[in-house]
Amino acid sequence: MIKVTLADGSVREAEDGSSVLDVAKSISRGLAKEAVAAKVNGEIQGTGYVLTGDCTLEILKFTDEDGAKTFRHTASHILAQAVKRLFPEAKLAIGPAIDNGFYYDFDLEHRFTEEDFPAIEKEIRKIVEEDLELERFELPRAEALKLMEEKGEPYKVELINDLQEDAVISFYKQGDFTDLCAGPHLSSTGPVKAVKIQSVAGAYWRGNENNKMLQRLYATAFPKQKELDEYLAMIEEAKKRDHRKIGKEMDLFAIYEEGPGFPFFLPNGMVIRNELESFWREEHAKRGYQEIKTPLILNEDLWHRSGHWDHYKENMYFTKIDGDDYAIKPMNCPGSMLVYKRKMYSYRDFPIRMGELGQVHRHELSGALHGLMRVRTFTQDDAHIFMLPEQIKQEVGGVIDFIDHVYNLFGFTYHIELSTRPEDSMGSDEEWNAATEALRECLNDKGIDYVVNEGDGAFYGPKLDFHLNDCLGRTWQCGTIQLDFQMPQRFDLTYVGADGEKHRPVMIHRVIFGSIERFIGILTEHFAGKFPLWLAPVQVKICTVAEKFADYAEALADRCRAAGLRVVTDTRNEKIGYKIREARNARDSYIVTVGEKEAESDVLSVRSSKEGDLGQIPADEFIAKLVEEIKTKAC
Repeated sequence: MIKVTLADGSVREAEDGSSVLDVAKSISRGLAKEAVAAKVNGEIQGTGYVLTGDCTLEILKFTDEDGAKTFRHTASHILAQAVKRLFPEAKLAIGPAIDNGFYYDFDLEHRFTEEDFPAIEKEIRKIVEEDLELERFELPRAEALKLMEEKGEPYKVELINDLQEDAVISFYKQGDFTDLCAGPHLSSTGPVKAVKIQSVAGAYWRGNENNKMLQRLYATAFPKQKELDEYLAMIEEAKKRDHRKIGKEMDLFAIYEEGPGFPFFLPNGMVIRNELESFWREEHAKRGYQEIKTPLILNEDLWHRSGHWDHYKENMYFTKIDGDDYAIKPMNCPGSMLVYKRKMYSYRDFPIRMGELGQVHRHELSGALHGLMRVRTFTQDDAHIFMLPEQIKQEVGGVIDFIDHVYNLFGFTYHIELSTRPEDSMGSDEEWNAATEALRECLNDKGIDYVVNEGDGAFYGPKLDFHLNDCLGRTWQCGTIQLDFQMPQRFDLTYVGADGEKHRPVMIHRVIFGSIERFIGILTEHFAGKFPLWLAPVQVKICTVAEKFADYAEALADRCRAAGLRVVTDTRNEKIGYKIREARNARDSYIVTVGEKEAESDVLSVRSSKEGDLGQIPADEFIAKLVEEIKTKAC
């Protein structure tokens, strides 16, 4: 018998040689039915994996990230098999699972179009109905090469040749189809009930533009058709909410060929940006932060000292000044180090909280650029907190509460990941362990659930990453709290302790929005452009039914402005229906229609972008209502 330690810490005994599925069945039939993969001693394995000794076991469902990837990786093999049945001459490249789906690359003379998708999907359904077993087998290098050569798969031959001499070369067979693959996979094709091919695109083999252009079919898969339908509906809604589309309609921002990845903020976009920054400043002042601003360009030596040169150079831009090498900052922290070093602090001065809305530049590949979500310059709402070692829990806890306050204000839920030491890092194991445990204790003390994201910390320290969920259920990594023992050492930061001796402070790097630009993009999609009133570029649009009511409209606008509202009048000689449609398309928060009745009674016809027709409201009451809505920052 072997001892199997489950994810909840409980221990079960199982026969030596039991499979993951056997253990799942011993727990419950429902779990066995939902199991798609497992983590055995931290390694992802299929449900048929045989347990040969004491181990840890986490059974994965489709709802688990790694479970979904295993499921969709199997779906990619089914897609490849379907294409090979319909187009036997197709050459196979690679087919990994990706976020929310998968793709497969093919070398095929026939050019895929959307007209091909129904036939391929029909063949996929046949393969699923056949419920073909996925059989793993391994071959020596020579036999593996021979197999792929005989099948006429040159890309698989190239992949095998690139493997290390001692590499395990494994294949998965399902019916008449065999693919080179490390796995893992589902035990059969049957569970993949719902597959949808979404698009086709060109992709260079191995991402190298010097190689042949292949055809990449993007698709997604779910265990149930209902889940697929819900996902596709969400995608359609996401298209309507695309911040690039809404940004153009609302005149928020623009990106020109003259500056790819460098957004221009237009007047309406600047309103949102300025309101967010004002809110940031107010909330930080309440919590004892001092605002600083550091230069965009600093000498190369500084980046050697900070460690960025060794660990981040490929993402940086450089220039020369007076013959010396300089870098455009990709992060704000080295500048904060210099600000700290300008004077000697006492232990009584701590904690010291420095905030900065700092513009940074980072090199991104052109193919990765995406509206405001992925740019080459952005403003981080940075803060660096310098503290005594005994203040770590207090300060980390305070930042967690701060982030919680901000996200709740916008109606976001979120989850936290504890990201641990990456391979490319600096510092001792002892320092990393101490920092990681400090973050873990903060979460445990607050009773906060979290997941561990192994190896995804910053190069100088572990971190807590906050992943917020928008109204469509999509996840965005925004806030982060990074605990750092390294920078204070590299910059020789000190303070005078109670004993009169010099000591080393600990520091926190943290952001809440993450990037002002990206956060605006997220808010645009989350609210579909119908921003909370305090953020809305146009809070009131006053539309006249005829030109003769222009004077009243302008007088009403002046009253609104006096109350601090952002108001625009539309007194054009156009039909009122046309004016209202324009205002609705621009997502103006409140549309006020004024004619003879309104001018005489000072009672307004009001329509809300969120609530629809509100009927008749006295002007003073309407203005007071909006002032209160702004004051409370209601969403």
